[in-house]
This record gives sequence, C-alpha cells and structure tokens, in this order.
Amino acid sequence: MNTAPNVRSFQPTKALLCIGAAALFWFLNALNKPGYTLTVEYPIRFVYDDSLFIPTSPLPHTMQVNVSSDGWGLLRHSWLPFRIEPVDYLIKDPLRATAINTSSLAAALAEQVKKLHVNYIVADTLALNFDRHISKTVRLLPDSLHLDMAPRFMVSSVINMTPRSIQIDGPAKLVKGLPDTIWVRIPRKRISDNYDEELPLNQLRHPLLHTSADRVAVSFEVGELLSPPPSVKGERAKE
Repeated sequence: MNTAPNVRSFQPTKALLCIGAAALFWFLNALNKPGYTLTVEYPIRFVYDDSLFIPTSPLPHTMQVNVSSDGWGLLRHSWLPFRIEPVDYLIKDPLRATAINTSSLAAALAEQVKKLHVNYIVADTLALNFDRHISKTVRLLPDSLHLDMAPRFMVSSVINMTPRSIQIDGPAKLVKGLPDTIWVRIPRKRISDNYDEELPLNQLRHPLLHTSADRVAVSFEVGELLSPPPSVKGERAKE
C-alpha cells in the first residue's frame, strides 16, 4: 500500500524566530569586537575655589570626546550617559587660566574610563574667563524727591524700607563698579493713600550678580492737607 510523503507545511513564526536569533547572535558577536570609534558627550566638572573666584563666561557641562573601544564599551557610554560620573578638571590658578588644556583633560578622562581609549577632545569652546569673587554691601534709600503725590496730599510719616541694605556677590570688575547707595524710586502715580508695596530692584539684575534680596518693601503714610500751605495763602492775598 502506497503512503503519501510527509510534507511539513511552512511555519513563518519559527522562521522569524530563527532569523531573529541569528541577528541577535551576530549583533552580540559584533559588540565583542574591538576597534570601534565614536564621539560621545562626556560630563565635565570644573574644580576650583569658588569662594575666591567666579567664571565670567559660562563653563561647559559636557565635552565631546572621540573614544575607541569594543562595542559594549561604546554602547554603555553612548546610551547610558546619566550613569557616568563627570570627569574632574582642576583649575589651580583661575586668573591665569585662559583655555582648557585638552591634554590634561584627556589624561584625566583616560584615568577615569579605563575601558575606553581616549583619542582626542572635540572642543568647540576652549576659552576660560575668571575674576575674583568679592562682596559689597549697598545701602537702599527712598527716592523721595521724585514721589508723585496727588494734589493736596503729602507723606506724613517716615518712609520705611525693608531691607535697608543688601549684600551683592559677583565678579570684582562688576561689583566694584556698583554705587554705595541705590535710590529706590516709587513708580505709583498720584499717590493719595497710605503706601505699602514690594518693589523689584531692577538696577541689580545681572546673570553674574547674586544679591541677598531682589525686592524691597516700601511703606509710608499719606495725609491730606485740609488747607493750603501758608505760602500759598500769602500769594493769594497779594493777588
């Protein structure tokens, strides 16, 4: 008796699994091979005495580094940058440091990431600018000469200000140029009732300056004159 041949039907699921397993094996084998190069963003931390010195231009948070390694090493540093500790770049004399020394940075980086070979630093901005970090106390006084009072109204109390002085920290060239006293102008027009507001200190707004306060509270009482001042009466009588 003749029997029909046992023909197995094509199974696409198993074929895809085989192709996927082969691709995974090839990918894993490729990652084990050395000689790959890649430019990666590597975090950098500048180490200096920030109580004495302050940068006057922004310091980069990352540097582009061209490295060589096997596939696994490059995969870890390119896909998982948040797990990488920043490399420390020591600035011994900030006032004399004018540029990042790429040789020193590459050596520090090579010491930290020993599984990678550092080829070179791709630095777009190498310039460093520092100044001495100093502080200054500035008095705050009300600009009473430019108060805009409504007719027949006048300030009837002391003009209170809180704080009366502020401390300003920043680069020496900027801080030394600040005045010893800042006159705070009251912006309201035709004041006719008691005044109590917080005013911004816009004169001191600068990205490199840090102030102990950025607003000042100003308050004073206002009274209404029930009769014209004596000088006005005298002028009217002459008329």
